[in-house]
Amino acid sequence: MTPDPELQPDFYDGVPSKRLLAWVADAVIIAGLTLLVIPFTAFVGLFFLPFLYLVIGFAYRVVTLARGSATWGMRLMAIELRRPDDRLFDLGYAVMHTLGYSFSLAVAPLQLVSIVLMLSTERRQGLTDLVLGTVALNRRS
Repeated sequence: MTPDPELQPDFYDGVPSKRLLAWVADAVIIAGLTLLVIPFTAFVGLFFLPFLYLVIGFAYRVVTLARGSATWGMRLMAIELRRPDDRLFDLGYAVMHTLGYSFSLAVAPLQLVSIVLMLSTERRQGLTDLVLGTVALNRRS
């Protein structure tokens, strides 16, 4: 079971702002990866740049979450995602969480709901986190 926010509040302190900063760092990383890939598409990728960015972003999130329960941006901010049983993400959870995140980005009101939930719920969970029972925590030392 994940840490109780009343008994162990340190795990949840500052998590929403760290998630925002991690998201910005990840966006920069994904943009850089997209720019690196474009020449390998014989520059045809420029015609599909938003789609290419989405595909690379999806793959980046799945791979990094499956290999350490945190994207590089999350690692930079010292936070990680945990399953309801307090274990690190595996490939299945990484895919499900990324699908939920992608869906909430595609439907703007859901992303707004997710942000409000992160700021107001006891465990600082977004919409996808609530559906899956996952949490973002300050990384254990």
